[in-house]
Amino acid sequence: MSEKTKKIAYWFFTLWLSLGMVSTAVVQLMKLPEEVEKINQLGYPTYFLTLLGVWKLLGVVAVLSPKFLLLKEWAYAGFFFAMSGAAFSHIVSRHPIGEIFPSLLLLALTVISWYLRPTNRRI
Repeated sequence: MSEKTKKIAYWFFTLWLSLGMVSTAVVQLMKLPEEVEKINQLGYPTYFLTLLGVWKLLGVVAVLSPKFLLLKEWAYAGFFFAMSGAAFSHIVSRHPIGEIFPSLLLLALTVISWYLRPTNRRI
């Protein structure tokens, strides 16, 4: 893969990841009744929505920022833990694949974006 192709792929997956994280963060921060019901079904307290929403927004800022390389690594790690934890929670709760898939998609986007990041965005 050429450097130009790799850079285009990185930005494609990173922007898709960022859009997914921002959109889910906004929904979580709004505490829509469906989200409150889902988080409670998984056994987590409602205030966890605020925590996740704020972390996701801060993570997107870190991932898109051209500086703060160590913080960027932590943001990717946070996305990985949050999305793998969400997928696992849905699986253990025996939710249908339609409820598991968004977490798995964001998890895959996290890994792909992290893997494709340019050398100037690595430690």
